[in-house]
Order: sequence, then C-alpha cells, then structure tokens
Amino acid sequence: MHKPENTLEISLVGGPTAVIEIAGLRILTDPTFDPPGDYPNPQGPKLTKTHGPALTQEQVMPIDIVLASHEHPDNLDHAGREFISTAHRVYTTHEVAKQFDDNVMGLAEYQAVEVPLPGGGTMTITATPAKHGPDGVWQRIGPVLGFVLTADGLPTIYVSGDNSSLEVIEEVENELGPIDVAVLFVGGPSFAGLGDGAYLTLSNELALEVAQRILPDAVIVPVHQDSWMHFTQNAAGIRALFDGEGLCSNIVVLEPGEAAKIPFPRGR
Repeated sequence: MHKPENTLEISLVGGPTAVIEIAGLRILTDPTFDPPGDYPNPQGPKLTKTHGPALTQEQVMPIDIVLASHEHPDNLDHAGREFISTAHRVYTTHEVAKQFDDNVMGLAEYQAVEVPLPGGGTMTITATPAKHGPDGVWQRIGPVLGFVLTADGLPTIYVSGDNSSLEVIEEVENELGPIDVAVLFVGGPSFAGLGDGAYLTLSNELALEVAQRILPDAVIVPVHQDSWMHFTQNAAGIRALFDGEGLCSNIVVLEPGEAAKIPFPRGR
C-alpha cells in the first residue's frame, strides 16, 4: 500500500543503505546487505564490516529505484551488486554502470533523468558532485555521485553520497535548491595517514555546519555512521551535538532498522 502523498518516510537499513518512500516510489540508497566480515584492499587499508543489515533484502522490497553513489565495499558490497543486477532501475556512475546490464544507467554530474510517479507526474533525479575525502585523496579514490530528487508539490531531497566537502553542498544548494531534506553521509570515516581532522565523508561537526550555515531550513537525516570499523563517530554523537546547539528539530537520527515519517511542506 502506498503512503499518502503528504508523507516522506525514510528507513535505515544500516550503513549508507536507506529506503526513501515518497509519492508511491520506494528508492534505495547504496545497497549493502553483506554480513560482517573483512574486505581486503590491495590499494589501501582493509575494510572491516562489524554489523550486518538490520533489514533483509526481502524486507525492503519492493524497490522501484536504486541510487548507487559508487562501488566501494561499504557502499556497494557483494550482495548489493547482486541486488542491483536484478533491480528495475539503477542510477550510478558510468564506471559502475559499465559492469552491469541496461537496467543500470551511468550519469554524469548534473545529468538529470525523469521517472514516472505512480500517481501521475514525474520525478527528476539529478546526479550531483561529491568529493570523497580531502584534496589529494578524492581525486585518487575515483568518481562518486550524490543525487537530488525533485517533483512538483514534493520536497526536494538531497542524498550526498560519500562527500566530505562543504563547498560541494553549497554548490548543490545554489544549483538545485532549496533543499528540504538532506540525507547526509557522515560518521567521520578515517584511516591512519589521512591526516588530523581529515575525513572521507562528513564528520558530525561538518554536518552541524551544514545545518547551521548552508541548509538551515532543511531536515538533516544522517546515515553511513554505523557498521564499519573505519567510522570514528556515531548516531549518539551527532544527536548529542545537535541537541547541544538547540537544533534537535532540524535532525532525524535513525538507528539501523528504524524508520521516521517527515511531513511536508516544512516552512515553505
């Protein structure tokens, strides 16, 4: 049964994987369904997954659209790759898309596609830039995308992907905003040698700056802050940080397996 059109619901599967349900569409971000385990990396540090998904593939189905920001194991794991190989419609980088069949479409930065809404009309999905780490790192890591979802009468939703740059978020807001809901990949992931205060996505403190300075009218939904050993921050920390600044109404913090409804419009 479709949710009423005046409700946005987001369910956290775990890590970067969430279900966004809006206007009858079910959209999955960065599918990761593997159990805990290690992922050797010849080009860099080993990744270790500490917890499996809180929801199974069967529990999140049906899915209409998958948004895959890139193909690192903590964003697109073995089970996730199997999932998108059979998904109805997938949008991702060209580098990922060329490994799959025609159901997986590669997008360039600011390239847009339209998808039909079950109740009529269309939603525009626009790929956005993302810088995965500090200067000198994101260029080597490879291409990463974020996404903005827009439709008449619906909130504008930004899914950041693995982006660590506030300048990128400012650019996206200027180009495609105003953004009503920002699904931010946070958690302060880091490795030895990356440098003090340098992260591969947003830290909690940078997410707070987004809420205070760049997207003060948006609801912030942090994801990608659990289930992996290289994350230095967690949901409890970002909740406490926002509460301490009097911004508890600006953020919806989910634990894996939890869902929240976000009514709209919100102050527009």
